[in-house]
Amino acid sequence: MTKEEFQTLSKNILLLDGATGSNLMAAGMPRGVCTEIWVMEHKEVIQQLQRAYIEAGSQIIYAPTFGGNRVNLKMHGLTDRIEEINRTLVSYAKETAAGKAYIAGDITTTGKMMAPAGDFTYEEAFETYREQIQYLRDAGVDLIIAETMISIEETLAAVDAAHDVCTLPILCTMTVEADGSIFTGGNAVEAAVALESAGADAVGINCSVGPDQLVSIVRSIRENVSVPVIAKPNAGMPVIDEEGNAVYNMTAPDFAQHMKILVENGAGIIGGCCGTTPDFIREIAAVLKLQ
Repeated sequence: MTKEEFQTLSKNILLLDGATGSNLMAAGMPRGVCTEIWVMEHKEVIQQLQRAYIEAGSQIIYAPTFGGNRVNLKMHGLTDRIEEINRTLVSYAKETAAGKAYIAGDITTTGKMMAPAGDFTYEEAFETYREQIQYLRDAGVDLIIAETMISIEETLAAVDAAHDVCTLPILCTMTVEADGSIFTGGNAVEAAVALESAGADAVGINCSVGPDQLVSIVRSIRENVSVPVIAKPNAGMPVIDEEGNAVYNMTAPDFAQHMKILVENGAGIIGGCCGTTPDFIREIAAVLKLQ
């Protein structure tokens, strides 16, 4: 997909998919494993989930390449398999979509603190993302999405890396607190403005809190950027149960009604994060009459 094609596509509401991780856990993925390897070994699980999202109305699905960068894979002793992992996981998504949805190459934070607060430099971040995005490009994704980002500087490195190796659209979403603040400093609006200036094709927020707490943040982002605004929140604030699991209590109909309000306040690219399922996407599509 070219940037121009994305601009045309995003003139209408775009529906993303919902959560991946929380659904994989529900399907039996143990804690502490390398998600990417587990998914590679359980192809039918991820494809069943992604197929359900497409049937529910998702126009873009995220390839399960979330942690497929060198920094994360090094912790699992898998740096020699980076290309294989990214190519294989994209192939799973493409096989599932079969032309019925676009495929986003999913990248995320390394979890490293950027200098000067930490010792992870811009150059290291740039090379980390450059490597993964190259493999995603070669595997045939339609666009790149940097999600659940916790640092404006690291996200800027990801945008620069994307521009260095491909001409695909690059979308960016930060994870924020209910007041819009970002874990490592700054806020959602500052991030959105900086990322648009760097050439991001859409900006916004994901994960974080529930959609009911993001109205003013989405409105403020919309008022300060000219590119599409993304909202992909959790199914409300989780409660930790006795076994240490996060339980999300917002229902799909409630979630969809709150997402409608976010659209009315400027969100143009929408979906769900932790705790959401294909039912949530189906409800959004119904409420917004997208199908």
